[in-house]
Amino acid sequence: VQLQASGGGLVQAGGSLRLSCAASGSIFSVNEMGWYRQAPGKQRELVATITSGGSTNYADSVKGRFTISRENAKNTVYLEMNSVNVEDTAVYYCHAWGRRVGELRYQEYWGQGTQVTRLQ
Repeated sequence: VQLQASGGGLVQAGGSLRLSCAASGSIFSVNEMGWYRQAPGKQRELVATITSGGSTNYADSVKGRFTISRENAKNTVYLEMNSVNVEDTAVYYCHAWGRRVGELRYQEYWGQGTQVTRLQ
């Protein structure tokens, strides 16, 4: 299973950005999908997750500003980022628990990361 993230870039103060991540490959099913981020000198942290049933979980720092959603038929997850602030600057990684065709267990997969930078 491969995860391809896109949508990162530069964002102005108070601006918005939308990240997308599509899972591809010999996929039987994708369970939880989500976004994590890693700022320079810091550990990778959870941003938001969403189950295949639509249940969501957010880091306190992004609640009310970011919205995670997904299209199950496309195995794609989105992250709508509003009111982006300087502390949101980081590399954002897509994450998923997927099950490949012919396999019985789920494994976790990571995308390549996409940079989000809030301009000063």
